[in-house]
Amino acid sequence: MPATISINRAPVLTLWAAVVAQRLGFHWDESLSLGKALAGLNAQSKGRRLGIFKPHEEKTKAARERERGEQFWIELCGRPVPAKNTADGIRAVSGRAVVTAKSAEAYLETKFGDHIEAARAAMTTLAHAYRPRDLANEAFALYEEFQTPRPASQWASDTRRWRARPVGRRS
Repeated sequence: MPATISINRAPVLTLWAAVVAQRLGFHWDESLSLGKALAGLNAQSKGRRLGIFKPHEEKTKAARERERGEQFWIELCGRPVPAKNTADGIRAVSGRAVVTAKSAEAYLETKFGDHIEAARAAMTTLAHAYRPRDLANEAFALYEEFQTPRPASQWASDTRRWRARPVGRRS
């Protein structure tokens, strides 16, 4: 029987997105930053849908006064992630702050505990079962398959059981 980990979905998405980014050619430190930002963006979107967060309403004048940076967008798991080049390489941006690889790694280690290496290895195996361009297109759908199905009455809980699934080679 496959091993299961009881964990919130955000760290699973963070790690999966980092593994996907690395498979797409980013360095691991860059991938950690991008994965952490992507999970944050997803949580924010879900919070808005549930009415927990309200969209930030910025007046036109205030919006025009914002600094223009050398920010660009990287698509990861079907979602654009704001990023910029730093002295340490490409890093995701959250608001005006750069998402550091160190903070993402500490977050994952705290959430996964002793299971971090096994989870990363399983996700890496899955990512390598796909050509990069196919993985780029299917990454979010694969992430959704990680969770054990459960009845709608349990959706309010944020903790799900995540498990390794058998990997079939796709060409």
